[in-house]
Amino acid sequence: MPNGDAAPLPATLYDLLLEDREIPDLLNDLARLAAEHFDAERSVECGLILRREKKNIVVASSSDEAARMDEIQAGFDEGPCLSALGSGSVIHVPDVRTEQRWPDYMAVVREHGLASVLAVPLDVEGFGEAAMNFYTRRSGHFAESDVTDARRYVDVIGKTLRIALRTAQHADTARHRQAAMENRTAIDVAVGIIMAQNRCSQDEAFSILRGASSHRNIKLRRLAEEIVAALGQNAPLTAFDD
Repeated sequence: MPNGDAAPLPATLYDLLLEDREIPDLLNDLARLAAEHFDAERSVECGLILRREKKNIVVASSSDEAARMDEIQAGFDEGPCLSALGSGSVIHVPDVRTEQRWPDYMAVVREHGLASVLAVPLDVEGFGEAAMNFYTRRSGHFAESDVTDARRYVDVIGKTLRIALRTAQHADTARHRQAAMENRTAIDVAVGIIMAQNRCSQDEAFSILRGASSHRNIKLRRLAEEIVAALGQNAPLTAFDD
């Protein structure tokens, strides 16, 4: 049942976003918060599955057991969480002993002593499809009021997840741009050296550099750095370097 003594959800999530941490750690904290929301005594476990490019990825969990169950579900490519993210509908399994859907996965769920499952889809916009899985060892643990509450709760979790994914995407883009500029800087300096040594044009110098790179089977930037180093110079810096 929802924990009424917990801190207000939005404030808690904002605090998590403001902390300087890796995205996987943030997502695991989101899963732990979700599990605690439904039972402060930790009898509920939570996992988060993201589907991108037709691949199911377990991206967060409140415990090792939740991660294991989601990984097994992803391996079977069937189960309540995958059905929820595919259909966009909440999937409620009050008692796994009588559940007829996903027979292979349900057999594993029973073997692990779990009794009830609730899967809720998340809106992650252009980042794929996602859903949260809630597991408990008590059959009938989730009442209809819990299902309604889960929809509202996971909606806010989804907004936080979108912010986190967008932040990670921007960080990756910035790293790629930095790497590209660093590559370009070393190559430009090497081209300038070749122009001076061979009294040739920029295009001719670049062709010489590219040909040497292919002949020696070495990356263009690595060869450029070797040419600069051969003149006793340090690797060229970019505006991103400290």
